[in-house]
Amino acid sequence: MNDYRININYAKALFMLATDRGQADRVADDMRLVSQVTAENRELNVVFANPTVPYEKKSAVVQALFDGHVCQETMAFLAFVVKKSRSVNLHGISEAYLDQWRDSRGIVRSDLVTHQETDESAKEYVTRLIAEYTGKKVELHTSTDSRMLGGFKMEFDHNMYDARLRTKIMKLRKEFAKNEYESKL
Repeated sequence: MNDYRININYAKALFMLATDRGQADRVADDMRLVSQVTAENRELNVVFANPTVPYEKKSAVVQALFDGHVCQETMAFLAFVVKKSRSVNLHGISEAYLDQWRDSRGIVRSDLVTHQETDESAKEYVTRLIAEYTGKKVELHTSTDSRMLGGFKMEFDHNMYDARLRTKIMKLRKEFAKNEYESKL
């Protein structure tokens, strides 16, 4: 069983539990926090991935980080994940839970990457276009990439639209490499 299936299965179990208890939205907020903490903290992931660190220490780290910041259901779930030696999967599980939660609420996540900050009117325009295309509410996340020459890259609902300048230049290079305009002797 690969990590993707593990993440999905744990997330599905948590989503079913949270839904049954009427806590799906609260747990979604908690999973955003877990996702953010695990994405931003490299040392934490090193500890979780290290098999020589005992379960008790990993459990104490999770307890110290999240106790008082997440609801009881989430805390019990995090303790269970650590006990089952799946703490290395916490980020993937939290993202999989959020995917399930968004899907149940008719929300699509969209990631927009540009060279510079995107102004509000452009965000509203992109949000409206994606909403019209998908028929769902849009949760837009924007970021910048200073290595990008220009244009943008957008991902949503398992689709990617790449309108980066670099991509367009590469397509032109390939087209010119074919050299269809030179006579073939």
